[in-house]
Amino acid sequence: MRTEQVLAAIERERERHERELVELLRIPSVSTEPERAQQVRRAAEWVRRALADAGCQARLVETARHPIVYAERPAPSGRPTVLVYGHYDVQPADPERDGWSRPPFEPVIAGGNIYARGASDDKGQMLAWVHAARAWHQAAGGPPVGLKFVIEGEEEIGSPNLGPWIAAHRDLLAADVVAISDMDQFAPGMPALTYGLRGLLYVELRVYGPAEDLHSGIYGGAVMNPATALCRVLGRLHDERGRVAVDGFYDEVRPLEPWEREMFAALPHDDARYAAELGVPALVGEEGYSTLERVWARPTLEVNGLFGGFQGPGAKTVLPGYAGAKLSMRLVPDQDPAKVYAGLRRTIERLMPPGVRWDLGAPGPGATASGAARRAPLAQSPEAAPAVLLERSSPFAAAAARAIAAGFGREPVWVRSGGTIPVVLLFKQHLGLDAVLMGYGLPDDNKHGPDEKLCLEDFHRGCRTSALFFAEVARAAGARAG
Repeated sequence: MRTEQVLAAIERERERHERELVELLRIPSVSTEPERAQQVRRAAEWVRRALADAGCQARLVETARHPIVYAERPAPSGRPTVLVYGHYDVQPADPERDGWSRPPFEPVIAGGNIYARGASDDKGQMLAWVHAARAWHQAAGGPPVGLKFVIEGEEEIGSPNLGPWIAAHRDLLAADVVAISDMDQFAPGMPALTYGLRGLLYVELRVYGPAEDLHSGIYGGAVMNPATALCRVLGRLHDERGRVAVDGFYDEVRPLEPWEREMFAALPHDDARYAAELGVPALVGEEGYSTLERVWARPTLEVNGLFGGFQGPGAKTVLPGYAGAKLSMRLVPDQDPAKVYAGLRRTIERLMPPGVRWDLGAPGPGATASGAARRAPLAQSPEAAPAVLLERSSPFAAAAARAIAAGFGREPVWVRSGGTIPVVLLFKQHLGLDAVLMGYGLPDDNKHGPDEKLCLEDFHRGCRTSALFFAEVARAAGARAG
């Protein structure tokens, strides 16, 4: 294999790689906003051309909303195939509301970072794999493994069309391993391999009272206020020890292994610095667990949004006709989202005071929706994804560890993530493939927030690491064959 020539080519192309990253980041491919649909397609076409330039057969796969970019390059005889997953869509970015210090779609390079929406999530990390494929194509005539790319445009809206497409194209997508870079290193200078992801259950709770808003002076004291009823319920979904007080919530929670607790405790984490970085006076959570254990490997329930009643400036003395909350539960291995949802319904039924009606299900219209829309029944199939634990001892995980060590100059640490990547489970369910999760971003990249960034040196290290991973997978396959 010509690995050294490939790495030299990546080093020579640093300026081009940064220039192309800027090009892609300038495209406002916000999948949640219908008015941006043409920009989302423009980003998809940009990625398709980049993959074609990397020597792959690349095309757009149309879906009911935004296209999937699919590309492939056949494996050399007897060699394995790596399926690379990423996404080209990004979160919304409102400079005034969110507090951006610079336009989100005009990339700025400062202090060794590139600032723009999508820099870390996921355009920069995804592009590292495209550049690695192109380096192998140009410097060595092709990579030592087969390649397949699935780059979608709907990750930020829950990938509604990806799962059915994967299920319908098992033969097309046949591979040996999935490579994903849509997560973080543990800290600057400390690369990581992620072996666990929490699952997700996302619901909306609506509480209905009178047919319309009422004068609080005339009717207050005679009618149950839906906002008050909602607050009573929400206030009792946790106990005084920080545990979730939902029926059966912990029944199937897999406990942390002793070696995991020891491994997490050995990582250089400082609670005081962590709190200061977040701007909070103190950290809270479930008793008996460290901060890393709480955010990586323990289940949670959080209120993500509240609505109902008068929200404008000044005073308006009304008793609202309805109120609601959006809730997310991060789940851990062995928790069944359907059972957790059933337990939440039982708990709300027990806690809800008389004088109101309520509904629980998939998130409904946003805060600007009309009262009529707010009263429409909720779909009873909430957004859900189980937790995932990946095999740390697989040959592909070992190949990833060697590639990271060479690409970043340091052995990776093993971590879990508190977030959820549903596509990992989709590839496992439909294709029988495990993933390697190789994060090139940093925890302070502010994904989904203002002034999102990506460290440019880590971007270049990611290009090298991706190229090295192809070589290490081929080498591991040759060793097994021998």
